[in-house]
Amino acid sequence: QVHLVESGGGSVQAGGSLRLSCVASGRTFRRYAMGWFRQAPGKEREFVASISGSERGDARYPDSVRGRFTISRDKARDTMNLQMNSLKPEDTAVYYCALRQDFYPGQESGDYEYWGQGTQVTVSS
Repeated sequence: QVHLVESGGGSVQAGGSLRLSCVASGRTFRRYAMGWFRQAPGKEREFVASISGSERGDARYPDSVRGRFTISRDKARDTMNLQMNSLKPEDTAVYYCALRQDFYPGQESGDYEYWGQGTQVTVSS
């Protein structure tokens, strides 16, 4: 069993930055892919970023956040981070950390077996 806990959410003005973290516990996850998703009120959960289980940690982003968000992981600490810069009001959502029991990440929420409880990010204009 894997337990994921996110932290780092909060409120920020447009143009500001936040750094989200996700700590995994329960079993080793170092070869598994991980990802971040978000869900705004009334909308479906959407893909934000993913990172593979490789040593290189190949990252993927949708166009909506590419160039502004950076995903990273510290396997020694079983931690994954999401650095979010140049935040926009449309980035407001609950952000979820997810883990996939596969080396390669996916971009659909159904690709991931384990989820954190979510952390709120609010960006004001």
